[in-house]
Amino acid sequence: MPQVQELAALIARFAPTDGVHDTAIPRVKVVRLSQPSEPMHGLHEPALCIIAQGAKQVILGDQIYRYDANHCLVVSLDLPVIGQVIEATPEEPYLCVKLELDPAAIGALMLETAPSAEREAAPGPGLVVSTLTPALRDAVIRLTGLLASPADIPVLAPLVEREILYRLLISEQAARLRQIAVAESKLQQVNRAIGWIKRNYRKPFSVEIVAAEARMSPSALHLHFKAVTAMSPLQYQKQLRLQEARRLILANARDAASAGFEVGYESPSQFSREYSRLFGAPPLRDVARFRGGEPVYSG
Repeated sequence: MPQVQELAALIARFAPTDGVHDTAIPRVKVVRLSQPSEPMHGLHEPALCIIAQGAKQVILGDQIYRYDANHCLVVSLDLPVIGQVIEATPEEPYLCVKLELDPAAIGALMLETAPSAEREAAPGPGLVVSTLTPALRDAVIRLTGLLASPADIPVLAPLVEREILYRLLISEQAARLRQIAVAESKLQQVNRAIGWIKRNYRKPFSVEIVAAEARMSPSALHLHFKAVTAMSPLQYQKQLRLQEARRLILANARDAASAGFEVGYESPSQFSREYSRLFGAPPLRDVARFRGGEPVYSG
């Protein structure tokens, strides 16, 4: 059986229904969707995503990244993105396996591989699509295949995950993965800024405070933050606020005014205006659209 079909069969077995499914392997999820999805806003954590069937696009800033069974997606830090499955049918559903990237595991593996002689370059986008190699797909198949042998997972899963990380470290993604694990890389400095914003997104803040947290000058933070996330720190904060407000409205049945206030907006009209700009409709219409039965997908 060709690699792609083998991986598709495994994912379909352990994701029998539509949605994102946790697995017995730490940090591994499998995803199935039998129809194209609406564009979904969310915070994408560092991960490797491999599609076995169908296709998806992810929007970061004004850039669209499309990937399918011939490509993989690598995300190197928490990024507010818009994800949309664009190819899926009941007969050939979208099937994907996702491995969350562990900085500690990457760092440990780096200690055993030859150090790069290249100086650290300015970080590029924190989200990249690249060609999927047969060796990497084979390792992902073996990792997913362990779900059929639960007793083998504690011993063999860490070994196969280690191989997957090694394959990435010797690929065109090497510099990006190394930056995930190196404490003082530019990517990690931006990541410190992101962590601070995530903890304090409800409050007003100055770029100087965030820059101090990242141990960078304000100008350097702005430059590298935008290179990695495709947005400024203030735009990043706004996306977090609006995504959390939407979650409160949809999942917790909050009214728009109280949700906006809870995430830091003092003006209901400003909240409604910025909500509409990001999600394409004001809060009440947006909620009605989703509760009216339109397909929702996240992951």
